Amino acid sequence: MKKRIVSGITATGKLTLANYIGAISNIVKLQDEFENFIFIADLHALTLPIDAKELEENRKNIFALYLACGVKPEKSTIFYQSDVMEHGLMNWLILTLTTIGELSRMTQFKDKASKVKSANGMETIPTGLLMYPTLMVGDILLYDADVVPVGIDQKQHVELTRNIIQRINNRFNLDFKIPEPFIPEVGAKIMSLVDPTKKMSKSDENEKASIYLLENPENAYKKILKAKTDSEGKIYLSDEKPGIKNLLTIYSSLKNITLQESEKLFKDKNYSELKIAVATEVKEFLEKIQAKYKTALKEVNKHAKAGAEKAKKIASENLKKLMKEMGLNNESRQ
Repeated sequence: MKKRIVSGITATGKLTLANYIGAISNIVKLQDEFENFIFIADLHALTLPIDAKELEENRKNIFALYLACGVKPEKSTIFYQSDVMEHGLMNWLILTLTTIGELSRMTQFKDKASKVKSANGMETIPTGLLMYPTLMVGDILLYDADVVPVGIDQKQHVELTRNIIQRINNRFNLDFKIPEPFIPEVGAKIMSLVDPTKKMSKSDENEKASIYLLENPENAYKKILKAKTDSEGKIYLSDEKPGIKNLLTIYSSLKNITLQESEKLFKDKNYSELKIAVATEVKEFLEKIQAKYKTALKEVNKHAKAGAEKAKKIASENLKKLMKEMGLNNESRQ
């Protein structure tokens, strides 16, 4: 029996090259080896205020981009999180088994909460921001995942998930799997083109900092040519050269080679040659997936319905399993 992967991406902002390299590309590579459950995290998108039309558009665009990037519905179960109602109920069960201290210690909560508070000048931190990790635990537990692909910044959430599932198993004598995080060797964290000490983000207000999967490929090409590097003029891997390391990482990921191979390839080149090579790869990649995206948009509703039906069967079984041990067994649900 294949091991199971669960992966989700929040339906906020426009997907970037970092989303593809750090998450989507790995899902595509692993879909033959693992049983994949992939969801568009539209419930997570409600953590902070978002316009309804924007969310609706984001959901469909992201779903179509997954298909365009190579996710095959016949190999992977792909669906909208909100189409499987079990996610909401499981979140509540998990909440009753956690503490405020555990949730408030999450680094992402502290970072985002401080930004919300400072932006408004008052205490207006949404409750959903605190509860985000328990919804994530439920997402993973519903499908009894073996592996969870994450970026480095999400590793703490997986550690919390592991702790909570172990607590559930011990308290209720259950046997849910303790998931392992999967962090890719190359591309786990793609950095901003404007400030390579910060990660590339789909929520970055400076559009020059990110490459978006649906942006004009020629614009993306120009962004790479203007990417911040340094004044040394030599190409080699070093944490002291974040701009160069970022460009080599992007190139390695799109060419499916190691960072060391890229370093060797460009060691005698200048910065301009490196940028042109990376920009060309990015442009060609965007042209390829955007051509597939137009067709994928027409297939979203069909695949979303089929995916939700399959996901619901497994989610329902695991939800009932926990509810029974918590004293919520009801014969009408059998």
